[in-house]
Amino acid sequence: MKSAIGCFLSAVVLAACFAALPGWAADGAKITVLNPRGIQPPIRQIPMAARPDTLDGKTIYIVDTKFPQTRVFVEELAKILKERHPKTTWVIKDKIGNYMDDDPKLWAETKEKAQGAIVLVGH
Repeated sequence: MKSAIGCFLSAVVLAACFAALPGWAADGAKITVLNPRGIQPPIRQIPMAARPDTLDGKTIYIVDTKFPQTRVFVEELAKILKERHPKTTWVIKDKIGNYMDDDPKLWAETKEKAQGAIVLVGH
């Protein structure tokens, strides 16, 4: 991803340099720059899960993706949710890596042991 962006920016800078040359684009000629990422696959939309009628008796995971300086927020959120929904089990879970990294073990555990999840991605 970084190399594609770098390549794209290099092409834009190069095109701007050529355009600045005397007589290069005096007639309003256009410069075509291709996107180095190529053709992106279509976006697959996944609908949200249906809301449960109640949270009573359910286990809900609060997944911390460890965005910088959000742990205090995660703990405060869990505290407030426990106060407001005492019949619900709230479990704080740490995801491996950052919010962009996959964590198949955590997702499998969530599907097996929890009836819902709140996944925090930062600010």
